[in-house]
Amino acid sequence: MKKLLNITELSKAINLIDSSNKPLNHTLRYWEKEFKQIKPKIINQRRYYSKEQVELIKFINFLLKDKKMTIKGVKIVLKSKINKLDDYKSDGLKNDYFKRNIKLKSKLLLNRIKNLKRYGKKNSY
Repeated sequence: MKKLLNITELSKAINLIDSSNKPLNHTLRYWEKEFKQIKPKIINQRRYYSKEQVELIKFINFLLKDKKMTIKGVKIVLKSKINKLDDYKSDGLKNDYFKRNIKLKSKLLLNRIKNLKRYGKKNSY
């Protein structure tokens, strides 16, 4: 991954797109207003997100979309540092987030391996 992602790249990376595959950048801008922890770098009037910011936004997206939490609930989780304490619980929110990420990465790797087996190294992408 690049050092910084622009807002469109980030929207696509976290699958924040509408039915016509258009990135929902306005959602990220709204989250910036709601969650003070999201602080993109502004360069030439464009938003760029660091790796840490991307992880935070992925976690917020997970809590909102997958765990069906409200914005108020996510704010409480982020403020109370539950996500830090949660690292040691096997059934905690952060562990659920990491489990989902590992499953997604595993599926991607398996698909790559299948493509390598099927088409060879040159045509695997």
